[in-house]
Amino acid sequence: MKAVEYRAMSDEQLALTHKEVVMQLFHLRIQSATERLETPSEIQKVKKDIARILTVQRQRQLAAAKQPAPAAGQQGA
Repeated sequence: MKAVEYRAMSDEQLALTHKEVVMQLFHLRIQSATERLETPSEIQKVKKDIARILTVQRQRQLAAAKQPAPAAGQQGA
């Protein structure tokens, strides 16, 4: 997937996709260890997908932190 597609996802979808991709990487590593992996470049592709997901999540964290928090309980004096 491309970063644009990850940005279009909600936070919940992104977290779920992250879990799925990490599991996919785990299975690819198992296949690599047992010499059943057909395309070794698949591991690199999955690692890049994980990096894209984590980047989008971090960008959202920074954007949320940058926005001023609404003042709760403060009234004009």
